[in-house]
Amino acid sequence: MSEYRGYSGKSLTLLKDCKAKVGDTVKITGELTYTGILMPRYEYNDDEHIVLKLKSGYNVGIKINEIKKIEVLSLNEIKKEGPQSLPRNSSLPKVLLLSTGGTIASKIDYRTGGVTPALTASELHGTIPELSEIANIDTEVLFSEYSENLLPEHWKKIAEKLDSYAKSDYKGIIIAHGTDTMQYTASFLSFALASFPIPIALVGSQRSSDRPSSDATLNLVSAVRFVIECNVRGIYVVMHHNESDDLIACHLGTRVRKIHTSKRSAFQTIGGDPAFLILDKKIQKNLEHEYFKNKNYSPKINYDTQVTLVKYYPGFDPKLLTTIIELGYRAIIFEGTGLGHIGKTLYESVKKAKERGLFIGMTSQCIDGRVRMTVYESGRDLLNLGVIPLDNMIPETALVKAMWALGNTKNIDEMKSLMLENIASEITN
Repeated sequence: MSEYRGYSGKSLTLLKDCKAKVGDTVKITGELTYTGILMPRYEYNDDEHIVLKLKSGYNVGIKINEIKKIEVLSLNEIKKEGPQSLPRNSSLPKVLLLSTGGTIASKIDYRTGGVTPALTASELHGTIPELSEIANIDTEVLFSEYSENLLPEHWKKIAEKLDSYAKSDYKGIIIAHGTDTMQYTASFLSFALASFPIPIALVGSQRSSDRPSSDATLNLVSAVRFVIECNVRGIYVVMHHNESDDLIACHLGTRVRKIHTSKRSAFQTIGGDPAFLILDKKIQKNLEHEYFKNKNYSPKINYDTQVTLVKYYPGFDPKLLTTIIELGYRAIIFEGTGLGHIGKTLYESVKKAKERGLFIGMTSQCIDGRVRMTVYESGRDLLNLGVIPLDNMIPETALVKAMWALGNTKNIDEMKSLMLENIASEITN
């Protein structure tokens, strides 16, 4: 029940008896007197407290055995905005904004503490009015999911939606996306939609758009500016470059990784500089070449999830690898140590995997650098067992590419050729 969200047992009984619901303004009398908004609680909390948001903005937890009286001063009134169109200017380019959820597509309802979607046209215009000054924005909600809940099937739906706009008159397309798995989605789209005729930018935020420290506005405005001003192809992730509010980075979708849990500058291009930087509305290009410039667009949107990413560590049980093989997986991406190594205790399992016809690729768990399996004897042993070195491909990118390659080829030999082909700058010089 959303009107008593997070309350159970004794606290729920007390609120029902007093006819107080989440979002109501209440006065609580006990040893002290508090007035504030009744807030929801996490569902696994105890039933001994209720929570108020005070006028100061701070929350306070109050023990129910200290409460003498609860008075409802005003009810929670949900206000719904009517439909409203964004201003249109025929002289400005058109940009499509697709929402999949995540923090950037949310706002905090400070009456209830809940997070709600905020990407209707009217809310978008009200939250970020600068957008209508640089482009005509069309919006569409594909999903409203935290990105940790997105699956490969969601990647495919996003790719199919984008493909339907390949011949549109949009100057570029923006995808609002949660940051936790943004790099996975960016990688899949980079392979599935290689040479898409207009730029696609995934954009997120670490803090919701209505917070004073939010990065949502600058990230989104910069993403729109990027897709309308840069005549390039490819999939990019557009986020803060540092903790200041004047520098935005545009990362290639196959070379980016989330490296911090909470900083606004959470994303970094691995093994080089971001493809573009945006400073004071000026765009600086760092790409040595445009990889898709002379390639025809030919979408390949299928995938096969019978791939797993295995991070090797000292003491790794070979039985785990045997189980993966017996479960019917068709490809394994190792995240090996150093130049691309795993312990010799796994050699027999690797040999069995190759005999079963699995593709086995090697990446490194080091943040930067290349797999070089010819340097040490252990690496050469793995090469002899049929392990394929994947150069400086990021492990997560290699996993996604393997899913994509497996879904778009007839056999493991064809998959191997695709894995070694530089499709979307996943391997750098």
